Amino acid sequence: MAIKIRLARAGSKKRPYYHIVVADARAPRDGRVIERIGSYNPMLTKDDEKRIVLDTERAQHWVSIGAQPTERVERFLDAAGLVKRTERNNPNKAKPGAKALERLEEKKAAEEAAKAAAEAPAEEAPAEEAGAE
Repeated sequence: MAIKIRLARAGSKKRPYYHIVVADARAPRDGRVIERIGSYNPMLTKDDEKRIVLDTERAQHWVSIGAQPTERVERFLDAAGLVKRTERNNPNKAKPGAKALERLEEKKAAEEAAKAAAEAPAEEAPAEEAGAE
């Protein structure tokens, strides 16, 4: 049985509140849990002590047994000093997507066309004036 330490959503619409729970990985997000070991209230300020309430003793017990924390819970456990979280690096995160690149190319092509159109009449106009004299 795969055991996860994860967040179970509570609270009302647009007012999230999460319970930090130990549950079977196959159980639904807000379904049957083995144990509740804390809570997380993202609506509170980051320096509020009640934002994350965690029973560190029970969390350490479940981690030692082999329960796998989710990424968000792993951050909480790392802040509490129970687990060492490895930094993740996603070099492609800042790169624009395919459609954004396509729009950029279209924009460059339109700018070049406008620039070429602006230069063409400027070259023709002096030739016409010279012929009129």
